[in-house]
Amino acid sequence: MVPLLVPPLADTGGLFAAVTLAATAATLTACAVGLLLAARRVPAVPRTRIRTALRDRERRTAFLPQRDPDAAGRPRPRAPGRAPVTAV
Repeated sequence: MVPLLVPPLADTGGLFAAVTLAATAATLTACAVGLLLAARRVPAVPRTRIRTALRDRERRTAFLPQRDPDAAGRPRPRAPGRAPVTAV
C-alpha cells in the first residue's frame, strides 16, 4: 500500500489551520507596513551635518608620537649592554 501524503492538520481541523494561517499572515503584513511607515517618518540627516561631525572628530583625534627612534630631533636610545660597575 502506498502511504498517503496528507498534511497532519488536514483531517483534524483544516478550517482552524486555515484561519490561523490567515491571521498570522495578516499580523505579519500589518507589522511590516507599520515598520515601513515608521522608517519613512525618520528625517534624513543633511550631508553638511555629517561632514561637520567628521571634521570635529578629526580635530579631537589624539595622535601618538612617532615611534621612529631615528626621527629628526630625537636622541638615540641607549643600547643594552653590561651593567655599569657602580650598579654592582
